[in-house]
Amino acid sequence: MTTAYAVGETLTVLAQEIRITPTEPPGAPALTNLVNYLSWLVMLAGIAALIYAGGKFGWERFHGGAVESPKIILAALVGGIIATSAGTIMNAVVTAR
Repeated sequence: MTTAYAVGETLTVLAQEIRITPTEPPGAPALTNLVNYLSWLVMLAGIAALIYAGGKFGWERFHGGAVESPKIILAALVGGIIATSAGTIMNAVVTAR
């Protein structure tokens, strides 16, 4: 047996197609349900942060002092954008074939 023949046989074995049929892992529906609940909590937290920042903004304008509420509003908006993007990215990754 020559070296070239052995290399050729090895490459033939390595070049064979491996067929994979993906299946859902056990407990996948429960995990999906948990992620859905967490996404609702993130949305409610973002809305609560915007309401709090709006109230704080009115309080700061009425009483004077340092204006910190625009930072809270900006952070809530950036957090909402990140949370929304994460769901879209995960859907793209999961459905990509």
